[in-house]
Amino acid sequence: MQKILIKDGILINPGGKSGKYDILIDNGKVVDIKKDIIPDDKTKVINAHSKYVSPGFIDMHTHLRDPGDTRSEDVESLSNAALSGGYTTVCVMANTKPVIDNARIVGYLQHKIEKSAKIRIFPYGAITKGLEGKEIAPFYSLYKAGVVGFSDDGRGVQNANVMRNALIYNKVTGLPFILHEEDENLSGDGVMNEGSVSIELGFRAIPASSEETMIARDIVLSKETGVPIHITHISTKGAVELVRKAKKDGVKITADCTPHHFSLTDIEVKKLGRFAKVKPPLRSREDVNAIIEGLKDGTIDAIATDHAPHYDDYGTLEMTLAPFGFIGLETSFGLGVKVLVEEGHLTLEKLISKVTIEPARILNLPYGVVEKGKAADIVIFDPDRKWKVEKEIFHSRSVNSPFIGWTLKGKIEKVLIDGEIRYSS
Repeated sequence: MQKILIKDGILINPGGKSGKYDILIDNGKVVDIKKDIIPDDKTKVINAHSKYVSPGFIDMHTHLRDPGDTRSEDVESLSNAALSGGYTTVCVMANTKPVIDNARIVGYLQHKIEKSAKIRIFPYGAITKGLEGKEIAPFYSLYKAGVVGFSDDGRGVQNANVMRNALIYNKVTGLPFILHEEDENLSGDGVMNEGSVSIELGFRAIPASSEETMIARDIVLSKETGVPIHITHISTKGAVELVRKAKKDGVKITADCTPHHFSLTDIEVKKLGRFAKVKPPLRSREDVNAIIEGLKDGTIDAIATDHAPHYDDYGTLEMTLAPFGFIGLETSFGLGVKVLVEEGHLTLEKLISKVTIEPARILNLPYGVVEKGKAADIVIFDPDRKWKVEKEIFHSRSVNSPFIGWTLKGKIEKVLIDGEIRYSS
């Protein structure tokens, strides 16, 4: 494998050394980080002058449609979308068809990943069999098969006793629980946030209490059992306050939010209809402000995309029938720069930490930092370069994005995994 020298870049590396450094890579690993490294004639030099360099991004909440719906997304297209967005590692949810609730499905997916993936893809296992919320999945065999955590994303575990038993039983693996918090007795068949916009449009709505009551329940169960929990795609002001207080009380809890929940409100449903349908739903401006505040003060540890591809013909469905969710891997970083960094809410370094070292810490993955001896998973980007979101630019098989037409700032230019250039714009 050829040696590579990344020359004259500005390294933003929240988990390690940062500043203007050269980075020498050999045999897929970082071997030196210092100023003014002189390459030999066998070293490929990447000129990163005036560009920024960071660890490869990690998305802890992605949806892969294999098995079950590969016309919406397969391993190869997911890889291409991730690389375009600067992601070198993604963790895929268990709500495929069939559900990832046994070692056989894990093995099937790992075979597909080994054959077609250009990035690191790690699967989650289901918390309950079939995501039905009734019987706990075989955690230990899923753990031995290679999952990196457990989630019933797409459904909340409705039965408190099942959730409590799952937490206790999961002590044998130590893997994180990534919790979709939704009380379906409250959310019902709602399609958007409960508020003035839902009243105006006449749509059945999902109240904030649907999320908040489940988070409160699981905080109590985590405190009782001593088992850590991670709240994914947090979306309401009350939910942020619950997590903030739990952390102060010593509960082992972490949380992530999505780019759409810090950049869009439920008003978008008036403009975009079904293309703004997501779960949890887009909330009020007060909720968006609370999400941003949670990112600022560390209540929300990470940013995750909840990349949810759906084939284009779903756009012909009415709001009540259209599926929840939209793609996000390719717009996530640009939205972070535009909404969080440009508006002064986060520094660029803090934004990078929430997509690198923080998800790596939560998931106990050996990535998310540029460091001697570690895998050379590296992103080179221009934070000042503007670009327009258009259907034609997406590498995903799906184009269901509410951000089409937006101009974002921050362009991924190169992505390396194990010291090999996998993407170049």
